[in-house]
Amino acid sequence: MRTTPAQNRRLTTRLQLALLLLAAMACVAAMLAVFVGGHQIATDQLNERQLAVIGIVAATVFVAGLVIWHMASIARKEAGKAKAESQHLRRNLAAADAIIRAEPQVLVFWEQGQAVRIASHTLTDIPGLPEQHAEILRFGQWLQPASADLLKTSLDMLFANGRAFSIIVKTSAGAALEAEGRAAGGRAVLRFKDVSAYKAEIARIDERHATLARDIRSSRALLDTLPMPVWLRDQSNRLVWVNKAYVKAVDAESELEVLQRQIELLEMRQRKHVLKTIASGESYKARVHLIAGGERKPHDIVVIPVDGMLAGAAIDVTDIETAQGELDRQVAAYDRTLDRVETAVALFNRDQKLVFYNAAFAKLWSFDPEWLATRPTDGAILDRLREIGLLPPVVSHRDWKAQVLACYSSGTPLEDIWNLTDGRIINVIAEQRPDGGVTYLFADETDRLALEARYNALIDVQRETLDSLKEGVAVFGTDGRLKLFNRAFCGIWKIPAGRLNELPHIGEIIAAVQDLYPDAGTWLRIGRAVTAFQDERETFSGQMIRTDHVVVDYALMPLPDGATLLTFADVTDAKLAERALVERNEALVAADRLKTNFIGHISYELRTPLQTINGFSEMLANPMFGQLNDKQREYLADIRSSSNTLLAIIDDILDLTTIEAGGLELKLSPVGVRAIIDAAILGIRERAVRSRLTIDIAIADDVTEIMVDEARMRQVLYNLLSNAVGFSKVNGTIYLACWRQAGNIFFRVEDAGIGIPKDQIGRVFQRFESRSRGSEHRGAGLGLSIAKSLVELHGGNIEISSEEGRGTRVVVRIPERPVSRTSDGGKHRLAGGERAA
Repeated sequence: MRTTPAQNRRLTTRLQLALLLLAAMACVAAMLAVFVGGHQIATDQLNERQLAVIGIVAATVFVAGLVIWHMASIARKEAGKAKAESQHLRRNLAAADAIIRAEPQVLVFWEQGQAVRIASHTLTDIPGLPEQHAEILRFGQWLQPASADLLKTSLDMLFANGRAFSIIVKTSAGAALEAEGRAAGGRAVLRFKDVSAYKAEIARIDERHATLARDIRSSRALLDTLPMPVWLRDQSNRLVWVNKAYVKAVDAESELEVLQRQIELLEMRQRKHVLKTIASGESYKARVHLIAGGERKPHDIVVIPVDGMLAGAAIDVTDIETAQGELDRQVAAYDRTLDRVETAVALFNRDQKLVFYNAAFAKLWSFDPEWLATRPTDGAILDRLREIGLLPPVVSHRDWKAQVLACYSSGTPLEDIWNLTDGRIINVIAEQRPDGGVTYLFADETDRLALEARYNALIDVQRETLDSLKEGVAVFGTDGRLKLFNRAFCGIWKIPAGRLNELPHIGEIIAAVQDLYPDAGTWLRIGRAVTAFQDERETFSGQMIRTDHVVVDYALMPLPDGATLLTFADVTDAKLAERALVERNEALVAADRLKTNFIGHISYELRTPLQTINGFSEMLANPMFGQLNDKQREYLADIRSSSNTLLAIIDDILDLTTIEAGGLELKLSPVGVRAIIDAAILGIRERAVRSRLTIDIAIADDVTEIMVDEARMRQVLYNLLSNAVGFSKVNGTIYLACWRQAGNIFFRVEDAGIGIPKDQIGRVFQRFESRSRGSEHRGAGLGLSIAKSLVELHGGNIEISSEEGRGTRVVVRIPERPVSRTSDGGKHRLAGGERAA
């Protein structure tokens, strides 16, 4: 342990005083010994000696007193000096502490034999620097890994060899700090300071330098692993670096040999061409043949100037040329194949120039082959199509063309439909190829779309026909699974349509409905008929009386394609009506009995077979059940027309019967006016087309919905339109209008046909009143009567006006808040929610 000069002086003074005191005490001890040892001396001598001893003792005591006084005086001076020196040291310590704390820093202090201390922590606002002293020494937690490793290595050198250091470290948050380490004797100090501006710049330069050096090393290491020769030349066109592939290509032993002998891979003529291209300010790219590894092979040479130096590479393209030759042969084969397809194909390169087209493309657009041979651009072809007037009209041709050509830049496939001015419909598909070009496919969809439209219309008609049937229809395939069904089938057997959409097996359907009709024998017969593989399949029908007292007529018929048709008709109402008619017939006169028997016979005996015939004729007309010749289709059309006419008459008779019996009750609900009109027009469309009639529809903007019974209101409009079609002249026009006025919705049906004589207008709403009045139309005379009854049930009225030879006008008024009336006189208002009779 070292001592200060002041401490050395105090120790020396104290040692001198202690020695002087010891000497005095030794003298006293000697005198006493002499005095005691001479007790045998004579008396006269004893007195002298005693006097001498006393004098010596007195002198010794005096000297000891002086020594003690001197020591006390020295002690007081030393105490004063020590106090002054302690105060001075305290002031120096306070000044040193103030100086240390005045500078923003973190000071870590190590002393041999003592624990490490954080002498100062005044460095703030440094991202990532811990505030707690205990966390400062955990360098790996707040410094970046590289900085933490560098700092630990520097500290190890400081502790081992006393080697000072000054380094730049970075916190995990990216802040830079200067770490400075010093050692003196058994002490070591580590100081963290904020990096000043120039030091921060130096740190960034060092970091950038290290990054660049690392990038250069990694780049050269990567280039060294490449199988292609790579080289660098300086400003004097001398080789300064080559990779291993270059050394191998020139058959050299090492890179040093190549650089010393300047062994060239390129020939003199090729090198001159390279220098000439570089001198013009361009990079050199060419395919040449080089001798590499003792073989002459094609290479793609790339040389680019880099900061006064030249970097070059030679890429072996032998496999590419071989593949290119094979690709060219395959492309030629594909071109011959594409020339045979009906879809027009055109290929454009990345410069939007035409590079290939097939015969269908030239035929589709009627282009001149000589003009196509000039390789026009994609935009030029679009402009040519616009010039000849084929393209569909657009607001801005420039914007439209930019959208079509956007496939080159965005890479987004294009699919569009072009309705050409000559009536053709072209499906255009454009997709970008990997080489940046675009492939166009032009498919003429005119015939397909027309056929699809006709097919969809037919399917829609068949579907609507099936769904409009009151009989439930179900078709099962040869595997016993459901293939087709209508809404009536779901309603009759109370099976959700969603479950039937899963196309269950006949066994699953039987299991689902056995609770309603538990006759196992009937279901077993039906199940066997659907799933049997017999050559001759039976046709049978019957009637089911279910547990809920619903009476269902059923019929099973095998279809030509192996499928099976099942029809179910809910004839409960017919049965009930039959029973009621039978009971009433007992009390009616013979004429009424005859009429009732006629209607019951029509409803029970004719209506179900007619609907079955109608359904079967619809299915037989479907191509999926087999192709028919022209004569068969004509006969089938006659069957359908006659059965539909007869079925409509029967339906009208039944409606009149229901109204007369008081059993018809309207089901009011909000319905779209347009939907009702469209549905009514759909029923008379075929007749209107045959007569080449035009139907002019006018619906007021404020009329969107009406509160009616949708089915009955559609029946009213259908009957009125049917009469208008029947009594209109060929190529005539039928007007249908709808508007709102004074809390009512009005419908007007007007034609310019033969008209009605004034003496007959009063009888047009009577039942079975039918006169052709010179036209080919002659019905049962029930349409207007039913229409009038249904309108009155809605709380409205119907008016007719006509002039012979100039046409007929029928106006129907329906209240906006109608009072629904039953045909037996009962009524209820929908809005009020209360029924009154």
